[in-house]
Amino acid sequence: MRNPRPVNLLGERDGNAGREREDILMAHETEFFIAGKWVAPVSARRAEVVDPSTEEAFTEIALADAADVDAAVAAARSAFPAFAATPLSERVALIKRVVEAYKAREEDLVVAVSREMGAPLSVARKAHYSAGLSHLNEVLNVLERFKFERMLGTTLIVKEAIGVVAMITPWNWPLNQIMCKIAPALAAGCTMVLKPSELAPLSGLIVAEIMEAAGVPAGVFNLVNGDGAVTGAAMSAHPGVDMVSFTGSNRAGALVARGAADTFKRVALELGGKSANILLPDVEFAGAVQQGIARCFLNSGQSCNAPTRMLVPRSRLDEVVQLSRTAAETTKVGAPGSDDATIGPVANGPQFAKVQAMIQAGVEEGAQLVTGGPGRPDGFNRGYYVRPTVFVADPTMTIAREEIFGPVLTILTYDDEEDAVRLAEDSLYGLAGYVASGDPERAKRVARRIRAGTIHVNYPARDAGAPFGGYKRSGNGREWGEFGLEEFLETKGLVGYGVA
Repeated sequence: MRNPRPVNLLGERDGNAGREREDILMAHETEFFIAGKWVAPVSARRAEVVDPSTEEAFTEIALADAADVDAAVAAARSAFPAFAATPLSERVALIKRVVEAYKAREEDLVVAVSREMGAPLSVARKAHYSAGLSHLNEVLNVLERFKFERMLGTTLIVKEAIGVVAMITPWNWPLNQIMCKIAPALAAGCTMVLKPSELAPLSGLIVAEIMEAAGVPAGVFNLVNGDGAVTGAAMSAHPGVDMVSFTGSNRAGALVARGAADTFKRVALELGGKSANILLPDVEFAGAVQQGIARCFLNSGQSCNAPTRMLVPRSRLDEVVQLSRTAAETTKVGAPGSDDATIGPVANGPQFAKVQAMIQAGVEEGAQLVTGGPGRPDGFNRGYYVRPTVFVADPTMTIAREEIFGPVLTILTYDDEEDAVRLAEDSLYGLAGYVASGDPERAKRVARRIRAGTIHVNYPARDAGAPFGGYKRSGNGREWGEFGLEEFLETKGLVGYGVA
């Protein structure tokens, strides 16, 4: 494999420009963090990291094999008894140090996320970086009120750390998904092995440096980079792992669950979505359509809970088509380093190919193309850029049923409220839902009827304390806040403890 020449993480490729910043960010790309030290891998496998705005590799990382996973799990296993026994006050103090170390690396984290998965710098800062920080702060809030022990009759109910956790995280929201697992695991007293996505690994390496700087005890946090087929499989099946926390595709989630089955470990899966956004007839359509498009296209459409199916009254379709065309066509596509871009490229080549194939399927199946379509936006002849696209479709069409994971909205029409709920429920997924109405009580009533893990009523602000996870094929378990903490805990009953 070729060795890519040094580049500036902001995209400059002219000699030594920005090399100091690159050295700061990528000092450990061919190492793993195990037992409190940066170590050389056993494996000789490597993978290029590709800039999605140029389609060019700009560095490479090491990929772990089973022996590397063994070493990381052994370190976590060794550290577990002492860390699980630490007083809560010490774990709170540790998380506070992690918060400060995370804040100190804000600029590096923002630039790394922007470069590795194409997010505009403003999105990398306001959405990605802030999401990771919110999970750390929220778990501190939870620990102020959470009861690890309580009496139930004469039985003492004890919540204690489940053990060693294998964490496998995706490329689309790297900091959000890493920190919403690490923060509650530290709070619970678990030790862990993290495998970030090999397609967006740089932010994970910085997180390891943050854990080191915060003084996380050796072996409590370990990081290996790697692919799913070898590294992820070894983690899932490892007998020294007590739990696997996985976020990613349904296909990969099924493989993780099968790999973990023989050792009967707990498996938490946060998978795909095809979330419905019901616009009820009494909503103010101009604002509701604009917000629906913005939330669908956020992060270049690469959010598993994105409102990708907009359900609108049949009688208002022409109005919604015009509003959605305007909203989509004013979505600014730009390079990750640009100041005014709303969305950047999608994160990698396979995802770009999938999104293009799905858009083409919409055209071939006869969906009404409102705006956008196949190919790159005007002015882009390379990079994984996608035209912001809106279709009006039939509920049976591929684009109305399968997760696309790009800036693509599908509009569906309904006849009445019952029909809207029926269409929302007509999905294999159940991760999220959205309901917008001029009557808040009506919106709440409809929201209660949707079987999904998180329902957003009238486009609320993000709540890091809300449960996040899915019904049906969107997975099992919950993340975020106290619900995420519970995932990393076992329940023990000391029967007769209260008997004098």
